[in-house]
Amino acid sequence: MVFFSVVIPLYNKANYIENAIKSVLNQTFTAFEIIIVNDGSTDESEHLLYGIDDKRIQVYNQKNQGVSVARNLGIEKAKGELIAFLDADDYWFPNHLEQLSNLYHTYPNCGIYCSRHKIRTAKNHFQIPKYYGIDPSFSGIVADYFFSNRPFRITWTSCVAIPKEILDKAGRFTPDITNGQDLELWTKIGIDYPVAITNKITAIYNYDISNSITKKNIIFRKLMDFEQFKTAEKQNSSLKNFLDIYRIEYGLHYYIFGDKNKMNFYLKDVDKQNMSLKVRFLLKIPSFYLRLFLKIKNYLQKIGLNFSIYD
Repeated sequence: MVFFSVVIPLYNKANYIENAIKSVLNQTFTAFEIIIVNDGSTDESEHLLYGIDDKRIQVYNQKNQGVSVARNLGIEKAKGELIAFLDADDYWFPNHLEQLSNLYHTYPNCGIYCSRHKIRTAKNHFQIPKYYGIDPSFSGIVADYFFSNRPFRITWTSCVAIPKEILDKAGRFTPDITNGQDLELWTKIGIDYPVAITNKITAIYNYDISNSITKKNIIFRKLMDFEQFKTAEKQNSSLKNFLDIYRIEYGLHYYIFGDKNKMNFYLKDVDKQNMSLKVRFLLKIPSFYLRLFLKIKNYLQKIGLNFSIYD
């Protein structure tokens, strides 16, 4: 019987997809199916899939429509009670699904179940995420999800499992969003349901991969609509503070790349108390220097030095 449906969207990840799949096949918890949605890959990704012989693997091909459409197709085809997501360039340790299964059976009424993970910021450098108000040894229901979902996000996509019925109620991923589609969906679910987290690191997020969409110029992204959360924000100050971080991030990136109109669009709804002195200072610096700072920051990450203005 299938308990987990593992959904893997795939687009031009020939160098990584085999390791990702093998990390699922090596799980100690074996009641799963793997649903791979090939989103119009033009490299060797599709060819590599057929070299892995396991009856639990299903492959669906579609023309390139983006990761949201690919994940939604995977959810549609899923037969499992819980949907576990894995990006094609990330990796699970063998205990990943077992830990999430234990968490689900201990806290069966949550909307999202999360393991802990580490981030590969460079080839030989890793970072362990920290969360406000959550001790590294804590396992259970997060008391205030939106408060604790900082400075790192608890709900990183390749470490979450979500009941299929909750994904259906939430409307799944918004197809036309090209960046932050997971942020939007996890926020919707986090407003209505508790979130639980393990105290075990079970996955690796490969942040160092050069063609990650999160590193592309913001001018070419389609971002989520914050208006949908306006009512909920008025009732939840932690949610307001959390979303203001992303309004600031988007506004600052638009400023860096020369679009002051879009910058003002996102910053106009930020509470003044949520605008740090560091951010105010950066917004007074000519954007040319900020682009230089961004290049320096990216270089420092490659050698294992990490920092954020939002900490």
